[in-house]
Amino acid sequence: MKTIVLKTRHVIPSMIYCLLPLILFVLLYAPVKANTGSVNLTRDTILINKAQTSKKYKIKLYPGATNEVVFFTASGETGKVYQLFLFDLDGTLVKQTQIRNKQTTMLANFNKGNYMFEIFSDDERIENGTLEVR
Repeated sequence: MKTIVLKTRHVIPSMIYCLLPLILFVLLYAPVKANTGSVNLTRDTILINKAQTSKKYKIKLYPGATNEVVFFTASGETGKVYQLFLFDLDGTLVKQTQIRNKQTTMLANFNKGNYMFEIFSDDERIENGTLEVR
C-alpha cells in the first residue's frame, strides 16, 4: 500500500501572507466591543481660528499630531512675556499659561466643546480667536 504524504509546508505560509492584510485591518480599524457597546477609535479633532493676527509678534497656536494637545509658542521682542487665556463660551476661565519669547508650552486635557482664547503681552491683547474640540 502506498502512503500519500501531503507537502503542506508551502501552503500554510502562503495562506498566512494572504490573510495578513485582513488580520491587520481587523485589529487596527474594527471597533472594540465591550459589554456596554462599541467604542469608537477615532481621535478628537482640534480646530483653531484666529480672529486677530498681530504683525508685530509671531504667535502660533496649533494642535499636536494626535489632536490631544495644543502647542502655544511666541516670538517677538527679547524678554517679552506672553499670556494665553482660554475661556469656555460662558466666559469662565478654563486654562491660563504664560511663556517667554521663543518658548513653547503644551496645553492638554480638553473637554469637547468650543472655547475662546486671548493672548496678551504687557496688558495689550495681541491675538484672539476660537478653539473647537470635537
